[in-house]
Amino acid sequence: MMLKDARDYQILFLSAFLILGIGTRDWTLRIDLMLVVLLSCVLTQLFFTVLLPSLNHQRARYYPNSPNSPLPPSPRHPVTPSTPRDKYLAFSYKLLSPLRSSLITGLGLCLLLRANNWQTMAIAGCLAIASKFLFRHKNKHFFNPANFGIIAALLLTQDAWVSPGQWGTDWWYLLLFAGTGGMVLQKVGRWDTSAAFFGAYAGLEALRSLWLGQGWDVYFHHFTSGSLLLFALFMLTDPRSIPNARASRLIWAFGIAWLTFILQHQFYLSTAIFWALFVLSPLTIVLDSIWSAPRFTWQGKSLKTIAS
Repeated sequence: MMLKDARDYQILFLSAFLILGIGTRDWTLRIDLMLVVLLSCVLTQLFFTVLLPSLNHQRARYYPNSPNSPLPPSPRHPVTPSTPRDKYLAFSYKLLSPLRSSLITGLGLCLLLRANNWQTMAIAGCLAIASKFLFRHKNKHFFNPANFGIIAALLLTQDAWVSPGQWGTDWWYLLLFAGTGGMVLQKVGRWDTSAAFFGAYAGLEALRSLWLGQGWDVYFHHFTSGSLLLFALFMLTDPRSIPNARASRLIWAFGIAWLTFILQHQFYLSTAIFWALFVLSPLTIVLDSIWSAPRFTWQGKSLKTIAS
């Protein structure tokens, strides 16, 4: 199953980015803090998916196929795993699938969030994963977990910060991020979201540069941020929390680009991209109600049926 799921590529690439940043950018990262955030993400995921299933099943007994049920609707003809392969697929879907997602969230926090105390990183990791289960509409979470953890740490503690310029402006970093991000987007089919965001943001920055009479070197400098690429290629395109329909995703990405531009240049927020995504995430509920489309699933339909 390894590397057959798009999340396997995400875990591999994000881990490589973390090692690369420590080795080539001389980040003063503490290994203990990275372990805390990873462990908090995994344990919180296990708490909600393993330790609470009995509670969820008891609740679902009264609302078996309710849109807000904590469990997916039961298939009409459930398939009981019979062969060793089917049992492995069911195990992978029920256990490994949540663990993949928690590792991706934890690695994203390791790459973007900074703090001096382990309590801050634990808060970020726990609330990031908990947001997937606490903020849902029709059994779909609408906050990006890593982004929620970053904003929660910034709001609830005095010890958290984000360093957008930590990757510098070396072009080979940007090519690496673009190449690996493109591979993931090709697998999940959400390239349109990144393209819409970059197109809108680039257009707004071009108009501003022309208005202020700035040179093109200043203009292109805005796009040499590794954190911006990580955000647009790996965070903004999370297929489980963004709108389902393509039209909705385009509108949503345009809105995030516009709000990012305003927060960055009118309010001088260096973390504008994260605040824009956080503020507009609930818009997913409205857009999904206007344009209906099949919900994204990490695994194929047959695997989901087997696992249920």
